[in-house]
Amino acid sequence: MTHHLAVARRSGVAVIALALATAVFLVFAHTASAAMVTNVPMGTAANYAVLGGQSVTNVGNTTMNENLGVSPGSSITGFGPGVVNSPGVIDNPNAAAAQLDLTKAYNNAHLRTVVTATTGNNLAGTLQGGIYHALSRGPLSINGTLTLDGNNRPNTVFIFQTDTTLTTASSSVVRLIRGAQECNVYWQVLSSANLGSSSTFVGNILALTTITMQNNVTVHGRALARNGSVTLINDHFTAPTCATSLPTTTTAAPGGVTSSTGPGGGGGVTTSTTSPRGGGVTTTSLGLTVGIVGPPRTGVAPLTSGTFPWPAVLFAGVAVTATTGVLARRRLQLRRASRPRH
Repeated sequence: MTHHLAVARRSGVAVIALALATAVFLVFAHTASAAMVTNVPMGTAANYAVLGGQSVTNVGNTTMNENLGVSPGSSITGFGPGVVNSPGVIDNPNAAAAQLDLTKAYNNAHLRTVVTATTGNNLAGTLQGGIYHALSRGPLSINGTLTLDGNNRPNTVFIFQTDTTLTTASSSVVRLIRGAQECNVYWQVLSSANLGSSSTFVGNILALTTITMQNNVTVHGRALARNGSVTLINDHFTAPTCATSLPTTTTAAPGGVTSSTGPGGGGGVTTSTTSPRGGGVTTTSLGLTVGIVGPPRTGVAPLTSGTFPWPAVLFAGVAVTATTGVLARRRLQLRRASRPRH
């Protein structure tokens, strides 16, 4: 009886230890899932701010700083008054090759398996890096503010999939925080995309058919349509940030204060040193948070605590130590009980 009781106790302890280990694994698996999402290869399509399949039509003072092109069609109207600023050019001759690369990028994003979690049709709140779609890859919409959290890793990737439409409301905003990069955000749209007036959008739109942008839309990224047309009205494109590290620049100011700050779009490290008469205080802030709310890019804030799940690590350590101690004590009791008594 004593032997069976000891076995039962040891089994119970093993089950508890297994449950604790599973819980800790799930915590880490959720944290690591975003890091496992690899980037979508864009090829030469990344040279274009706007790429159409049939035509690109513009009304008003649309601006962009990367290439504009159409293939297999060739119709581009409204430039001017629209302007393609240097280093961008109107580049139809290379648009066919860019369309081939766009097809590869589109298929890559479309065939990705969701490794994080699905979301509702209306995108809102804060999302970590990962692959997202609504139920049955239904339509996606943004009616307010959608925040994408890079978790202090500039290579965090966000992929949004829909087998129907993408629609953003007027004045809606997609913003990035904690080092998320605009070039690492992808919107795979099987049908058409429609961006509302005065909205701010981030990322690469990879649309199978058409892209329509209403009046005064700001896009930190690209509008790339495979088979259909792109329609623009007084819209503004900025080349997406794509930092893989966090470079800094240093400037000196009167009064012994030196500041070093990374670029606005990519975050960076901010250090201020005040040294009157040889002494002073040095403070450093890792400014990886960049809120994208339209040009210019603003909203730098310091790192927040809790980036790494230290509570889970501490809990796991305590659980493992306690479990090991209980098992060792049970073994000692069994050895004592098995010794012959004199």
